Amino acid sequence: MSESGSAKLYTPNIGEAAKPPPVVLPYPASLFLNRSKRLLGLAPGHQLESYLRFLAAVTRAQHDIQAALPEATPPSAETVTQAVAHGMPPIPRTSSKPDEQAETTIERFLDSLTKLELPAEAAAAAKSLQSMTSEQRRVFIKNVLDGTDIQDRIAQSALILAGLQVHFTRLAAKLDASVLKPFADGVCPTCGSRPIASSVVNWPGATNTRYCTCSLCATMWYVVRVKCLLCGSNESINFRLIEGQPDTIKAEACDKCHGYVKIFYQIKDPTLEPLADDVASLGLDMLLTQDGWSRGGYNPFLIGY
Repeated sequence: MSESGSAKLYTPNIGEAAKPPPVVLPYPASLFLNRSKRLLGLAPGHQLESYLRFLAAVTRAQHDIQAALPEATPPSAETVTQAVAHGMPPIPRTSSKPDEQAETTIERFLDSLTKLELPAEAAAAAKSLQSMTSEQRRVFIKNVLDGTDIQDRIAQSALILAGLQVHFTRLAAKLDASVLKPFADGVCPTCGSRPIASSVVNWPGATNTRYCTCSLCATMWYVVRVKCLLCGSNESINFRLIEGQPDTIKAEACDKCHGYVKIFYQIKDPTLEPLADDVASLGLDMLLTQDGWSRGGYNPFLIGY
């Protein structure tokens, strides 16, 4: 996608009334490469420069391994239809069992990482995952998907999630977007994961509309403006930003639940990329946390924050 690399560019049919699509599926052929480029662009002179460069290498590895991966096998059309009819994601992360495709993707990803010059902690995490038996790794993958038993192994969990991002994104890209429907503002309609953040986009036919970006499969879904993604309230929303910084990145804070999710104004700066710019704007999170606000967006590369 021209704005963020997260999804295919939405273009309405000529002669038809423009209507923002409810769901926009990811385009894995460029998603991770564009993220890597954005991270590299953000790195020079940044307080988190070394970490941003590390993530640029990780996202580049996510891109590079795809060429040799077997074709992704999405759920059947019948399964998708049944899931949507019951208000459920067709590729649910919490009930997904690590299969051979997922494990192959993660193995290829870890192999790619071990060929890079990694920080000591990341290198040790990758090697520890490679040393696991297939059964041990599948149990750990399942725990990561369920969000359990990961706090003591944050580095390993982040790497597993990075591999799973590739797997779930490739599956999501095979679905029919016209069949999918958002069923909750703060939940991905494809896999049920939490969003990284939301973005105000400038797509043809969808100018100045807001979309959330999934933290796992990169699906984007439409959400109305000025509404808390955590509790659904639209009564006590305020926007926080760092004084003196551009107003292209804000925290949409809710006085009702005292949580916040970042919002990126791609309509003002089309280079913004949700995952990359979420990490790069960690300073905003730190200020809000100090003031007692709870972070609601989820980013696999900010686990533990």
